Amino acid sequence: MIKTPTPSYSLRVRLEIPNRPGMLGKVTSAIGKAGGDIGAIDIMGFGKGTVLRDIVVSVGDLEGGEKVIEGLKKVRGIRILSVADRTFALHHGGKIEIRNKIPLTTRDDLSMAYTPGVARVCMAIHEDPQRVYDLTIKRNTVAVVTDGSAVLGLGDIGPKAAMPVMEGKAMLFKEFGGVDAFPICLDTKDPEAIVSAVKWLSPGFGGINLEDISSPRCFEIERRLREELDIPVFHDDQHGTAVVILAGLMNALKIVGKGIEEVRIVVSGLGAAGVASIRLLLSAGAKEVIGCDRAGILYEGRKENMNPVKEELAKITNPARLQGSVSEALNGADVFIGLSQPGAIRLKDVKKMAKDPILFAMANPVPEIMPEEVGRHARIIATGR
Repeated sequence: MIKTPTPSYSLRVRLEIPNRPGMLGKVTSAIGKAGGDIGAIDIMGFGKGTVLRDIVVSVGDLEGGEKVIEGLKKVRGIRILSVADRTFALHHGGKIEIRNKIPLTTRDDLSMAYTPGVARVCMAIHEDPQRVYDLTIKRNTVAVVTDGSAVLGLGDIGPKAAMPVMEGKAMLFKEFGGVDAFPICLDTKDPEAIVSAVKWLSPGFGGINLEDISSPRCFEIERRLREELDIPVFHDDQHGTAVVILAGLMNALKIVGKGIEEVRIVVSGLGAAGVASIRLLLSAGAKEVIGCDRAGILYEGRKENMNPVKEELAKITNPARLQGSVSEALNGADVFIGLSQPGAIRLKDVKKMAKDPILFAMANPVPEIMPEEVGRHARIIATGR
C-alpha cells in the first residue's frame, strides 16, 4: 500500500546546522530521499558558526519518520537537537477546556453568578422547568457519548483511548456549529447501563450525540433514548455518515451522468455506518445495493456472521441474490462505498468495475484502498481522512 506523506504523521525536527552555503540543501535532500515532505523551515537562533532551524516534515507512517531521522544522521556536520511528533504535541493536555462567559471581577459579580443571587434563578427554573433553556447552558450544549467499542477503524479500544476522538468531535461542534460539547466516555458496554447513564446525565444537555458504539447494540441504544428522552438524540456513525455519503454520491453521479436508480452500489462494512447508509441510499431511490462484511456478500438466508439487523437488511438488498466476496460483488459495479477496514479491496477489483467508477473509501484512519494506488482507474475517489 502506498504511504503518502500526511500532516497526521508529521515531525518537528530541530537541527544545528553549520552556517555555510550548501548545508541546508544537504539537509533537505536527505529528507526528500527518505520520503519526507517538508512543510516549513524556520530559523530559531544562531550559535558560533551554526544556525538552529526547526523543520516540519510530513511522512506516511511511523516507519517513514524513522527513515527521515536516520537519513539526517548521515549528514555530516549537523546535530539533531530534538524530534517532536506534532500530532502528539497537539493533543498534550487535551484539546478542549471550559471557559467562563462572564468575568468575575467584583463582589457583585460573584453574588449574582453564585450565591446568594443564583438561588433566585434556581427557583425560577423550579417553578417553570422550560426556563432551563434560557437560564443555563442546556440550550447550546451536547453530550458526546461513547463506550469506546467501535472507534474509527481501530475497533474496541475502550473509553479512555476513545477520549481523543471525542474531544475532537467536541471541537468540531464548537468550531463549525458554535455548539458547546463535552465528551462522556462510559466504562460499560451494557446497553441498559448506557441508556440509564445517558438518561441520568440528560438534564444538563440539550442534545445527545452517540459516537463509536458498536453494532448492533447502537441501534437499540439509540431507539431507547429517542423514546425515553425529551431532547434530540443523534447517532453520528449512522446518520452523520449516511447523510454525507448520500450528498457526495448525488454530486458524483451528476458528474458521471448516471442516476441513482440505475447504478449498482457495493457497500463494504455492515456496522452502524454501513447499515444506516444502505437504508438512506434505498430511501433515496437506489435499486441495487449489495452489502458486504467479513463473511462476504450479504444475502437472504446467509448463516455466517448474522444478527437481526443484518437479517432485515438482507431482505431489502442484493435483489439478484449474489454470493461470494466483495471482490466478486464489484464485478460490473458502478459505486464502491467502503466503511470497513484498510486494504479491503485491491486495484484489480477496481479495474473490474463499470465505466467511470465511483469510489468512496471511507475507512479511517487508513482507507480500503489508497487514492494514489487507484489513480486514473476511478473517475471519482473520496476518503474519510
